[in-house]
Amino acid sequence: MTLETQVLGACPHDCPDTCALVTTVHDGVAVKLQGNPAHPHTAGVLCTKVSRYIERNDHPERLLQPLKRSGPKGSGLFEPVSWDQALADIAARLDEVRSNNPEKIVPYSYAGTMGLVQGESMDRRFFHKLGASLLDRTICSTAGGEALGFTLGGKVGMRVEFFADAKLILIWGSNSIASNLHFWRHAQAAKRSGARLVCIDPRKTETADKCDEHIALLPGTDAALAFALMHELIVNDWLDHDYIERYTVGWAQLRERALQWPPSRAAAVCGVPEAQIVELARAYGSTKPAAIRLNYGMQRVRGGGNAARAVACLPALVGAWRDRAGGLLLSSSGLFPVDRAALQRPDLLAGRRPRTINMTSIGDALLDTANPIEALVVYNSNPVAIAPESGKVVAGFAREDLFTVVLEQFQTDTADYADYVLPATTQLEHWDIHFSYGHTDVMLNQPAVAPRGQARSNTWVFRELAKRMGFDEPCFADDDETLCRAAFSPEAVDFEALQAEGFATLKLPDAPYAQGNFPTPSGRCEFFSARLAAHGQDGLPDHVPNYEPAGSSKEFPLAMISPPARNFLNSSFVNVRSLRAIEGEPLLEINEADALARGIVDGATVRVFNRRGEHHCRAEVSRRARPGVVHGLGIWWRKLGLDGTNVNQLTSQRLTDIGRGPTFYDCLVEVESVAEAAVAP
Repeated sequence: MTLETQVLGACPHDCPDTCALVTTVHDGVAVKLQGNPAHPHTAGVLCTKVSRYIERNDHPERLLQPLKRSGPKGSGLFEPVSWDQALADIAARLDEVRSNNPEKIVPYSYAGTMGLVQGESMDRRFFHKLGASLLDRTICSTAGGEALGFTLGGKVGMRVEFFADAKLILIWGSNSIASNLHFWRHAQAAKRSGARLVCIDPRKTETADKCDEHIALLPGTDAALAFALMHELIVNDWLDHDYIERYTVGWAQLRERALQWPPSRAAAVCGVPEAQIVELARAYGSTKPAAIRLNYGMQRVRGGGNAARAVACLPALVGAWRDRAGGLLLSSSGLFPVDRAALQRPDLLAGRRPRTINMTSIGDALLDTANPIEALVVYNSNPVAIAPESGKVVAGFAREDLFTVVLEQFQTDTADYADYVLPATTQLEHWDIHFSYGHTDVMLNQPAVAPRGQARSNTWVFRELAKRMGFDEPCFADDDETLCRAAFSPEAVDFEALQAEGFATLKLPDAPYAQGNFPTPSGRCEFFSARLAAHGQDGLPDHVPNYEPAGSSKEFPLAMISPPARNFLNSSFVNVRSLRAIEGEPLLEINEADALARGIVDGATVRVFNRRGEHHCRAEVSRRARPGVVHGLGIWWRKLGLDGTNVNQLTSQRLTDIGRGPTFYDCLVEVESVAEAAVAP
């Protein structure tokens, strides 16, 4: 007799859609994965990547037993060991470092899972009790997120489903078809009802192809464009004066700054026609309701925080927040009442204030000899591939005196440098609970199948390490279902209903900022932020030029951005063969004029370089690249590159103006054609 069941779950990946999953299990084996048709946002549809998740779960290269390094760091040579041996040795090594200075122990994690349990619960308790250095988790969204906090009061905005009712949608810094598929469904519904869609992006993405208009501005010039739009709103009086007076702060100062940005000035900075800016302003000022879908691509430059602030000011100027289909959405995550203190237990620090390491600058941190990192525990991340200026990251991980533990599902670039690799479970094998940054539903993930081999969840590993290090607080005994229940208060989320349905919708008003009520100190949209001013920063948004502005260097004349390849998600899925077959190999998209000037033909092997390093890949002469800008599609594992590198060999560790975030898209390079023999791995 066979047994077939369906198990409700949630996609764990770093994507605003946070899809609801249904896994069909036949005699203990996952045989089918689909989107949950009962969940309104997922509507039964999954992206190409996650639709292959069973292939990832059952991958022949899954790590299924603990491994101990048996060769040089980076060689990928390991021998199997028992869990008891691995945990005992790891606990002893961490205890040795702790006895000297616990701050020399550093956790490194990010969004390999977005789950609150496997991503930020038992692990945080463990490191808080240990007294380890804190990690500033900045690698993706802090510039835009903190900027939104200074303007709107948090990561808040309009509800994604109401984009379907908008008459004008600006898709700003987002390749929605590739990275926000379920929002795109609402945008398409709006378009069918007569809405105009405008894509603002340096790259002519798949999304730009499907919009009514594409504005191909230069990287890092978004604030200049936003100010030119404000200028036109002012001089043509396309303003909602009542909304501005009642529900904003700092209008007089913002008005003065905006009037310094006529479209002609912005056109020169952005590298787009003046008439295109004028027409966009007219459309935004005269179309109601107008909505902006802002995404994180535009904030990965020096002035990314200021740019996000400038764009976030626009809806209040025209009163777009009055309508449920007007306003802006960057992230909805601030709307979720997550009880992080219950999950993470910061009280376990017991008054200690450990140093904080910025994950974006991990290369420099690992090479710091004044206050060296002696032990590193990596989970939910692949820093050797994803961190900027990876030549330094690799050099840091290669230190023989650095004790490194990696919790992983696969033998990634980072795992190659570990002293111990511990096999981790996948989303089909463990409990977790999720919020979203693209919609307003809480999601529960229930394990569908038993862990493969000896794989264990992150929470299990940190519980076991706590036990071996003598941490006897009762919180270290909490099981995963208990942790799921602790994430939200019973008043916020009915856990039994969540367990039955797989998702629970937050109770929120349709147009929460129609009458102000922003979660700022003033309750208003803060064009001028007294909090920023109190920290010595400009209280108004401004255009902050890139560290490496396009066209500013004769030596490195091309601006490079590194957007994700469509079938990868950061460095996840790179090893899923069916998806890698679609992507082919690491590519650099280059405009025809730039290629012709360098004697580069389509398909040629090229050397992309600057003073930080060089990277070899194939060139694709592409209409997607505007003149002066190239696209290094990422993020490939380094070991799969032509020369054992990826695009992060070229990116810098310099930080954004707000939020201490990375500046991946603030990067000048030169490109030249090279002989095939010069790039043998």
